[in-house]
Amino acid sequence: MASNPSLRDLYSPSSTRWTFVPPPLPNSNAPDPSISNVSGTSYQWTTRPAPNSIFDLSPSLNVGRPSSVDVPLLFRSLIASALLQYSSTAMAMPLEVGKLLLQIQWVPRDMPTQEPEEEVEEEVETLSETTNEEESYFVDPGTGPTKYPAPKLVDDKGYVIRTSVLEDGTRPEYIIPVGSADSSWSMVKRVASFRSEGWLSLWKGLLTSCIHDVIYTNVQPLIDSVLNSLFASSQVGFYRPPLLLPVASHVLAAFLLSPLDLVRTRLIAQSSTQRYRTYTGPMNALSEILDNEGGLRGVYFHPHLLIPTVLETGFRSLVHVTLPAMIAPRLGLGPHVAADTHPVAWAFAEVLAGCAGLLVTLPIETVRRRLQVQTRGTGKPLCTCVETRPVPYNGVVDALWHILTEERSDLPIRRPRRQKGVEKERGDGDQDAEVSERKEEGWLRHTGIGQLYRGLGMRLAASIVVFLLATVGGGEDVDGGGWAEL
Repeated sequence: MASNPSLRDLYSPSSTRWTFVPPPLPNSNAPDPSISNVSGTSYQWTTRPAPNSIFDLSPSLNVGRPSSVDVPLLFRSLIASALLQYSSTAMAMPLEVGKLLLQIQWVPRDMPTQEPEEEVEEEVETLSETTNEEESYFVDPGTGPTKYPAPKLVDDKGYVIRTSVLEDGTRPEYIIPVGSADSSWSMVKRVASFRSEGWLSLWKGLLTSCIHDVIYTNVQPLIDSVLNSLFASSQVGFYRPPLLLPVASHVLAAFLLSPLDLVRTRLIAQSSTQRYRTYTGPMNALSEILDNEGGLRGVYFHPHLLIPTVLETGFRSLVHVTLPAMIAPRLGLGPHVAADTHPVAWAFAEVLAGCAGLLVTLPIETVRRRLQVQTRGTGKPLCTCVETRPVPYNGVVDALWHILTEERSDLPIRRPRRQKGVEKERGDGDQDAEVSERKEEGWLRHTGIGQLYRGLGMRLAASIVVFLLATVGGGEDVDGGGWAEL
């Protein structure tokens, strides 16, 4: 029986190894030396060149090498981000200035609508009618009884006492006439055309606003992540984070940045005239406030500053978190409407929620601005470019009550123009018509509710613009920042 031949002796290992040879160049006729002798050689992979990003602002892909910080690239990125934020804030700043000046403007209800000289003129006319007719022979032709204005009230030093905010003669030169603007855009035009302000006044507080917005945008998500991590690592586990955590993050961020918001309000409210300016800049304003108004404790924990900050930020963030989820299912698209499944419907729900929330947050914001303008301690009273209440408010409730009870909302105010000789020619029918016109005055003349909602039209228009931009841009997330914060 023949034995089977074995194949073990016939096996011999290969002397060549797997190699990776780059393809030859199409225009090269010379033989590649690596191809002629491939035995024992291997191709060395070269590093991929870094891609050239747009504007050289995005980091390159460094695969296989340790990552290192590119200082010039980081510096260029920071400069570009700062310029973008500064330009976007500058575009919205004029409307913000007009809205804030309308919010702090004091328009009293019981200010006189007629000049006080009319009573003296009527008295002079009555006396002239009862005089003896023989005295008219001694009067030159074309001359009549002289009509003198009513005497002005003066103080002990001889200065005229201002009895009404409508008096142009006693109005300080740095104050814009009260009641001359009824909207943010009207106030923007009024500030630009006013002699003591001008176009440059529309960008007061721009640097402070930009710094505040940048810090707030970066600090609030950081606080939110810290709160979520604390609650997640605690013994009580949550399948979903509590609803109050985003609200708490917004409130804490606004509380930390409340001094900057106070400085911004003061810089916008003060007059631009050099002789009436209280602060020369943000640093000077912050140092003056800290030195004269209680230091850090007074800036952070004074009831006139702490309570409005917590109320305004808390209500605004609560509306932004809760109302869209309540409105979106009622838009007719089903109960499961979210930002990722229905972006346009969710953006529309956010716009409706923001408009509804303004009915609550805008009065609180108005009260906060008025309390921020008031100085405390030994601080020098602020010379504002609009009329402010001469007597300070005592808190949030006191400010709301006095705005509703002592101010008027029918802006712009129609100032009466008295014409000479009209009183003599006016009959009883014209007097009855004037009395009926006074009785038919609107309810806005007797309430200050309109003062609590100054800037509402601009806010609604900004919300609609943000919604349209989000819809055209593919349903991107509509955040509360940017133009929506106007």
